[in-house]
Amino acid sequence: MIPLSVPSLKGNEWKYVKECIETEWVSSAGKYVDLFEQNILEYTGSKYAVACVNGTAAIQVSLRLACVKPGDEVIVPTLTFIAPINAVAYNNATPVFMDADNYYNVDIEKTIEFIKAETVYKKDFTYNKITDKKISAILPVHMWGNACWLDELYELCRERNIVIVEDASESLGTFYNDGKFKSKHTGTIGKLGCISFNGNKIITTGGGGMILTDDEALAEKAKYLTTQAKDDPIRYVHDEIGYNFRLTNIQAALGVAQLEQLPDILKTKKEIHHFYQKELESIDGLSISKAPDYADNNHWMNLLQIDSNVYGEDREMLMKRLGENSIQSRPVWKLNHEQKPYKDCQYYKIEKAKELVENSLCLPSSSNLTNKNFNKVIYCLENK
Repeated sequence: MIPLSVPSLKGNEWKYVKECIETEWVSSAGKYVDLFEQNILEYTGSKYAVACVNGTAAIQVSLRLACVKPGDEVIVPTLTFIAPINAVAYNNATPVFMDADNYYNVDIEKTIEFIKAETVYKKDFTYNKITDKKISAILPVHMWGNACWLDELYELCRERNIVIVEDASESLGTFYNDGKFKSKHTGTIGKLGCISFNGNKIITTGGGGMILTDDEALAEKAKYLTTQAKDDPIRYVHDEIGYNFRLTNIQAALGVAQLEQLPDILKTKKEIHHFYQKELESIDGLSISKAPDYADNNHWMNLLQIDSNVYGEDREMLMKRLGENSIQSRPVWKLNHEQKPYKDCQYYKIEKAKELVENSLCLPSSSNLTNKNFNKVIYCLENK
C-alpha cells in the first residue's frame, strides 16, 4: 500500500533515543525536552515554546490560558479535524462554526462579517447577539499547511478583545511572505499558537505538541498547568487543577532529530506538490488544490479536486479504485457543525466547505515515497 502520510525517520532518531535509554532519562525530565523546546522557538521565531503530550492538549491548555471560561463561545472553522473543536468543549465552552475559503482555511471575510453583524461589543467584551454569550476567542486552523490570512481579522479581534489562538498543527515550516506578518511563522501571530507532532505530521515525535507564545507569563503558566500544577513539587501542593500533559524525553529526542531534517523534508514536499500540479494538467476534471501565494507553505498534504461531471468518477468511486490498486487516499472530514456532538451549535453561512468536502480527496504525500510510487498514483488517475 502506498501510504498517505507517514514519517521519515532517516536521521539521528535512534542515536538520540538510544542515549535516553542508556542514561535512563526516558520520562518527562531530561535534556531533550528542553532542547526540543529551544530548537522549536528558534525555528519559528516564537519567544517561548512549551512541549506537551499532543496537539489537542496544546489547544486545550492554550484556550484556558486565553481565559476561555465555561459558557463562553469560541469561533472555529467547520472544516477541520474534530480535535480543536473538542478542545473548546473540554473547556466547557461552545463552538460557533464558520465557512471555509478556497484554501480550506476559515473564511476570513465571512468571519469578519459575522463579528460585525452578529455580535455586540459591551463592557470590554464581544457578545453574540443571538445567545448573549461572550465570544472570548477565535481558533483559526492553518489547513494542510496553508497559512490563514490574518491581517484584517487580527485588527478586528484586537478592537473587540477576542483572543486569537492559532492551530498550526499542520503548518510547521510555513512562513508568511506578504502582509502585516511577512516573515513570521504560522502559530506566532495570535496570543498563543499550537503545533502537533502526531505520526502523520511533517515531523513527528510519535505523538506530541507544542504551545507557542511571546508572553513569558503565559509560557510559565502553560508549563505549570501541563505538569500537574505543582505549587510545591516536594510536598505535592496543588493550588489549581492541572494536567499530566508533558512530553517525554524519548519523544523529544525524536523531535530534535526530526527537526534537523525539516529543511530537506520541506524541499521534498514542495517537489511533490509541483509534481502533482504538472502531471494533473493533462487530466481533464482533476487538479491539485492551490496554496495561497501570500505564504511559503509547507505542502504537508496534497488535495485532489475532482469535477466528477468532467472526470467521470466522483470522490467515492475514485477512492475505491485507488484502494483496489493499493494506493491510500482519504476524504476530507465530515463538517463539524454536522457532527452529532455539535449539531445544535450555531453556524454561519456554510457554503464553500460543503463543496470542498464533496469534491476533495487527500493523495499520498509522504516525503519518503519514491518516484515509482508517485508515477503509479498518476497512472491510476489517468487510466479509469
